Amino acid sequence: MAVEPQLVGHEPVSETFRGGTANIAGTLVPQLHFVLDGGGGVFFEHHTLLWKDAQLQIGLKKLPGGIKRKIAGMDFFLTLTSGPGEIAFSMDTPGRVLTHHIDPGQTLLVREHQFLAATDNLDYTFERVQGVRSMMFGGTGIFVDKFQAKNDRASVWIHAAGDLFEVQLGQGEQIDVEAGSWLYRDSAVRMEAVTMGLKSGMFGGGGKLTWNRFTGPGRLGIQTMFFNPAELVGDGASTAATAGLGGLIGAAVAKGVSG
Repeated sequence: MAVEPQLVGHEPVSETFRGGTANIAGTLVPQLHFVLDGGGGVFFEHHTLLWKDAQLQIGLKKLPGGIKRKIAGMDFFLTLTSGPGEIAFSMDTPGRVLTHHIDPGQTLLVREHQFLAATDNLDYTFERVQGVRSMMFGGTGIFVDKFQAKNDRASVWIHAAGDLFEVQLGQGEQIDVEAGSWLYRDSAVRMEAVTMGLKSGMFGGGGKLTWNRFTGPGRLGIQTMFFNPAELVGDGASTAATAGLGGLIGAAVAKGVSG
């Protein structure tokens, strides 16, 4: 298979970035730990905060066009800190933490609610996607986070649920992925929904399988774990709680942000 995804390892990582040093450690639910030197800030969603120095100050970062997110039940503000001091983040599911360094002019698309932190020199916007999810679950759509570097190299840290695999697609190369399992992609990677009808026989019933087809060039991240939306809807889950879900929801994402 020419485009076989490769497992991303679990080895501890320590590296410098604009603003300090980032340390990733842990096997089941990894921790992302920053030692900030005051040279640059990082922003994050408040629920990812694990611990911090008592003296480290936290502020707010207002999102462009944030009213649309607020109406949809999303965060209107993000939290922001610049140090000096130490702070750590984690998610609430087993998985992997991956660092993406983004050079000027590059753009990375990430599933909603799966970034842990990002440097404050990134342009952070989002794409709202309406479709099957809204009709089935009474929601207002889902979002794909969009990170773009303009003048300087920037960084974003992403949490993958379960294990993480990455594939580098060449020009025109394709791979089909279960709709809940794609995690991130370069902006040059095109995504579309593909549906196949299933028949059990002349007098039997039928059904459909839907997945996402990705066409290169560029990187694609695949996580091996996701939540079943059917298990959450009955509990009155919010838009935020059902973020990044698979099945038909993933198909709606593909339809909305392909190209």
